[in-house]
Amino acid sequence: MTASCAFDPLHLDVAAFALAEGRLDGEWPLSRMPRLLADALPLSEHSPAQSVHWSARGSHKAVAGSEAEIRLHLRTGTALQLSCQRCLQPMTVQLEVQPSLRFVQGETQAEALDEDSDDDVLALTPVLDLLRLTEDELILALPLVPRHETCLQPLPMSVGEEDLQRADESEHAFAALASLRRDARRKPS
Repeated sequence: MTASCAFDPLHLDVAAFALAEGRLDGEWPLSRMPRLLADALPLSEHSPAQSVHWSARGSHKAVAGSEAEIRLHLRTGTALQLSCQRCLQPMTVQLEVQPSLRFVQGETQAEALDEDSDDDVLALTPVLDLLRLTEDELILALPLVPRHETCLQPLPMSVGEEDLQRADESEHAFAALASLRRDARRKPS
């Protein structure tokens, strides 16, 4: 990990980081992000990635007649193996996010600005855990329903589905027999 002015990404003073126009980058093991891994297949030596690459940059912009804009520009990415919800087979999902976050004084101001802004607005805290923020942003980037574009294998049928399919076929056979019987009754003798 490289750092400017020895900023600690786990205890980041965002205001000082932005004022210094600091830069940090590094790599965290995926195992340190249990919430991100909650819906993923277990990590193994065959997993598409074992870590999360990230970089952060602070910026500070003076605004006439108002408080300065404090921003944190984050870039992070990794790959996870998830289960396709169509065929239930493993699939690799690439996650890449680049949020630009604006920090303001207090939750009330953050909520008001967040509603009217395209930017993500957060309340400024004395200390920010960049690892948790990175995990949050990657969770937001997960697909709601992971699916292959085209599944290679059809979904296997369960035993109950085979019984239903046989029942449908037998109902069709009896329906055909009943139809023949109705037709025979309608014909004049």
